[in-house]
Amino acid sequence: MRRPRLVKAAHGRLAVEPDPAFEAEFARDLARRCTPAEVMSLFRRFNYGEDYIDGLMRRTCVRALARRCGEGLRVAPGVGLRHVETFEIGDGVTIGEQAVIQGRHDGRCIIGNKVWIGAQSFLDVRDTVLGDHVGWGPGARLLGSMHTGLPISVPIVATDLLISPTTIEAEADIGVNAVILPGVTVGKGAIVGAGAVVTRDVPAYAKAAGAPARVISKRVQTAANEGAAT
Repeated sequence: MRRPRLVKAAHGRLAVEPDPAFEAEFARDLARRCTPAEVMSLFRRFNYGEDYIDGLMRRTCVRALARRCGEGLRVAPGVGLRHVETFEIGDGVTIGEQAVIQGRHDGRCIIGNKVWIGAQSFLDVRDTVLGDHVGWGPGARLLGSMHTGLPISVPIVATDLLISPTTIEAEADIGVNAVILPGVTVGKGAIVGAGAVVTRDVPAYAKAAGAPARVISKRVQTAANEGAAT
């Protein structure tokens, strides 16, 4: 029987390389000459290719629209972005294939340095902070708002939205297909297990699992695992 192997992390260890010098000026020129709708149309034109030019154009379009865009952004093919003008993106961020990040015209989305967002994720980032070095598992969901459901004489989908600030603190890791509900804070270095449904805050360095999620243990450093990542 084959045994598990321990290998070094890739994304988390990569150095962030500066983008080409011409790219920032190109992005500024796009912002001057084009409407946001035109820039997003250009983004979609290059959204399914995998070569260098496709990736560069996706990144440049995001840079032209976002409040801030750091160095080394990687936007994989098939990504869906809405209200990029509300995004603040750090250095070395990766957005995986077919992920959807949906902002709001009057919202706030902060994505910290070296954040990794897995394929087919959905993030409703109406008032959201992802801290530095957050790992976001493939297929995981974040909901930034919910309908009040009141009055009951009105269809729920037509009732007002309650937008609650949602925060994933630095170095936390969100498992595959987990769901983070509005208003939740996942603490620094916490782990949310695969398929968990997080309805309340998760403390720093805790491990949470289940639906609804509950804390099952704390992360601790021991002599046995001290050198595991070195």
